[in-house]
Amino acid sequence: MSFSDEVRNEICANINDKDKKFACLYGMLLFSRTLTKERICFQSKSSKAADTFAELFSAVFKYSPEYRLSEAKNGRTMYIFDITDKKLISDVFSKYRLEDGERHMNPEIVSIGSLGVFTAGVFLASGSVNDPEKEYHLEFCSPEEKIAEELISLLGEIGVNAGITVRRGQYIVYIKGSESIEDTLTFINAQQCTLELMNVKIYKDVRNKANRITNCDNANINKVVKASMKQVEDIKLIAEKRGLDSLTDELRQVAEIRLESIGLSLQDIGESLEPPISRSGVNHRFKKLAKIADEIRNSGG
Repeated sequence: MSFSDEVRNEICANINDKDKKFACLYGMLLFSRTLTKERICFQSKSSKAADTFAELFSAVFKYSPEYRLSEAKNGRTMYIFDITDKKLISDVFSKYRLEDGERHMNPEIVSIGSLGVFTAGVFLASGSVNDPEKEYHLEFCSPEEKIAEELISLLGEIGVNAGITVRRGQYIVYIKGSESIEDTLTFINAQQCTLELMNVKIYKDVRNKANRITNCDNANINKVVKASMKQVEDIKLIAEKRGLDSLTDELRQVAEIRLESIGLSLQDIGESLEPPISRSGVNHRFKKLAKIADEIRNSGG
């Protein structure tokens, strides 16, 4: 089941009284494919949205519309309701105060069942949301620019910033950003899906932090190993050309420890000395050894 289907299932479960059904159907009708006095056409690739449309239409108008099936270009099944009975369409236009030729939201009608339930109907008719594991993106597909702009204004009332673009002749109202999508899902009564999105976001954040730590640790390990190998190289050169006995006691001590244990950190070496010295103290001694090795290289022995 897709994340969009999860959202649809949850919001449909919450449309449980007369006013909510009225407001939700209003959203579905306003964003349906065709809405004229000659024909009302609602279509969806979601069986849940199709069943809900039939249920709500029956509850509000005491008429049970039937759908026909059609195969979409991507192979998915399309559920299509075609309503052409003029008296029934007239009742729909009268009850919802619709105007032929232009769609717009009537605030009095919307307020009957709440803005959130109305917007839930809009989502059922034309909405989709990406799997949060992949991308934060929610959108509504609108047949007309004016009603798309009204939807943007409605979302703005709850603090959600939405954009608009045109795709294949349709006006797409889109929302990006996890927090804006969380607010929208909560607004349309999909609170469990909101929590799921938040959990995914937390998991992704923890995973990304763990990856950054791992990458940092790996980089540090590589850096330490590279430095240790350079120290061993310098010490072996000094031992070959001059002998370790030529070194002072403090330098010979760290040189012998490094040759025995290439993997020891500077701090571990410092703690193993008598008396113990700091990490920076050990690093200072290796710098002296490196200087002696460079002198040998430059002088040819």
